Amino acid sequence: MNQSRYVIPKPVGKLLSLLPAYPGSLLFVTALNMALLKNLPADVRASLADKKLRITVNDAHLSFDFKWMQKSFTACRNMGEADLTISASAHDFLLLAQRQEDPDTLFFSRRLSMEGDTELGLLVKNTIDAIELPVFHLGQISPESVLARMKAKLKV
Repeated sequence: MNQSRYVIPKPVGKLLSLLPAYPGSLLFVTALNMALLKNLPADVRASLADKKLRITVNDAHLSFDFKWMQKSFTACRNMGEADLTISASAHDFLLLAQRQEDPDTLFFSRRLSMEGDTELGLLVKNTIDAIELPVFHLGQISPESVLARMKAKLKV
């Protein structure tokens, strides 16, 4: 897909790099558990046991560390070397979440990288490809949208 690529400006990335990593990892695994948990096959859960994973958003200078702990993904503080690190720009991760770009295309164009356990990387990629996930739209997390959902829940 031929789209203009947005890159977070370096001063903004530098500012983001000053944020503590753990709260971001906690928010990330909350969203990950909401999206994947009920659809994650038992054999995949077993393969993820005790594996340290990291998502790195290159242009934002942010990393999210997490691992599979018995029944869900759990945020970790910086855990040193990860078993698998998946890296891309914020824009490319957004394109993946919106299903506007294929992970293989990003990988072969060197916009997405996986470092570490290759077998684990293929397991993660194939699992995500196999699970029917809803398409992510930025409007879902706008303050107006979030407040409207909260208001609707309070009325029930």
